Amino acid sequence: MSIHPTAVIHPDAEIGEGTVVGPYAVIEGAARIGQACTIQAHAIIGARVTMGSHNFIGYGAVLGADPQDTSFNPETPSDLRIGNNNRIREYCTLHRGTTAGSATIVGDDCFLMGGVHLAHDVELGSHVIIANNALLGGHVKVADRVFIGGGCVFHQHVRVGRLAICQGTSGFSKNVPPFSLAAERNSVAGLNVVGLRRAGLGPETRAEIKRAFELIYRSGLNLTQALEAASAHPWGDEAAHFFAFASESRTRGICALLNHRRNGQPPADPAPGQ
Repeated sequence: MSIHPTAVIHPDAEIGEGTVVGPYAVIEGAARIGQACTIQAHAIIGARVTMGSHNFIGYGAVLGADPQDTSFNPETPSDLRIGNNNRIREYCTLHRGTTAGSATIVGDDCFLMGGVHLAHDVELGSHVIIANNALLGGHVKVADRVFIGGGCVFHQHVRVGRLAICQGTSGFSKNVPPFSLAAERNSVAGLNVVGLRRAGLGPETRAEIKRAFELIYRSGLNLTQALEAASAHPWGDEAAHFFAFASESRTRGICALLNHRRNGQPPADPAPGQ
């Protein structure tokens, strides 16, 4: 363990073996940091942060600060929980949960580039990549192996499905279906074909996901009708997951097909506000 003499570390903090703490870093209260982590200069780790091993925290990052909520009581015992092998680069801000016992959660092997903001109660899966200056509102949930481009913004309570990719500078207040290529404002342009191959999904599985996507987005049916049609046929696990995500999103709605927006046709999802 190597701690720079200018670092300020609360006596109740727990720091694992092999962890390096840089100049002027601050570790507050009973924060718990695992083995072989790197905490760079001027980073601030709040009292209710727990992280696993082999995490990298960049210059000036602020982890576990109070939520930006005027009704929040700073005495509320909420948390920020970070897994293993994550890279959280310079000036990222990750806020803890808003209610007692709640938490913002980061899984394993995630890469958050400079300036990323995770608001209160956000949940990231594992192997998530978020490029610079993306902003995730409160209660946003991002599944495994998602890529979020730089400058994307997400409204509170939005869900992003597994293996989705979001084009940079896009905005979302609707749910982003798994396996999709999302772009612009509340739109999808197609499937994340490259991501599906890289994830090791075979040609038969990819073809079935494509058929599921076509049924939801290009069949001419609205979402309820498309899901009813899907229920009449057996589907593999990945396609079934796609339909389940769409079904669970009927209150908020899923992103519409980009071509429909450009051609002035109605979107596939009839949910309010779509």
